[in-house]
Amino acid sequence: MKKYLLAGLLTWLPLAITIWVLLWIQGLLDGMFKGLLRVAQAVLPVGATETLQGLGQWPGLGVLVMVALLFITGVFVTNLFGQWWLKQWDALMSRIPIVRSIYSSVKQVSDTLFSSNGNAFREAVLVQYPHAGSWTIAFVTGRPGGEVAGKLPGEHVSLYVPTTPNPTSGFFLMMPRSAIHALDMSVDEALKYIISMGVVVPPPPAPPAGHLALPEGADPNRLG
Repeated sequence: MKKYLLAGLLTWLPLAITIWVLLWIQGLLDGMFKGLLRVAQAVLPVGATETLQGLGQWPGLGVLVMVALLFITGVFVTNLFGQWWLKQWDALMSRIPIVRSIYSSVKQVSDTLFSSNGNAFREAVLVQYPHAGSWTIAFVTGRPGGEVAGKLPGEHVSLYVPTTPNPTSGFFLMMPRSAIHALDMSVDEALKYIISMGVVVPPPPAPPAGHLALPEGADPNRLG
């Protein structure tokens, strides 16, 4: 009975988690949409608020509206006119006490992690952590800078070591470039490996062009 219960759990668990994540995203976007509706109701005439209240009752409408709003915003800020307005907005936020410290910190982190021109989380590496002889997977987030870089001898890299099975928490390390080993696996494959606690093993890298792959267990000295 335990065997069958475990098999059923493994069958439904991925689907249940997927639905839970999608519902969480929908709830987040719907909450943002309802927040925008409350702001609009505060500034629009009384007659228009009744229509807005009706829109807030439609399930899934908030997701569509927020996705469209994000898309339109992205189109706007990627042209020269939109970039100018974005700079003015950043300058305004940087002048507000308390808000500027939070806004600037979040903006720097988000620009570093999600910018297409950035190098954060573009490479998975193998490092010895938390002690020599114990290995784990880490992600390169950049290079140390400022005062820290001046006090480190030689070339160092900044690393993020995620925890298992929740990769959103982890540790920040600065290690010599010579102490890390680059991996051929992609960042997505490395994340799956970490989240699964080593159960989902990434496939081995493809052999280079012109190289003859040997069967498993074959002795290359005996071929030919």
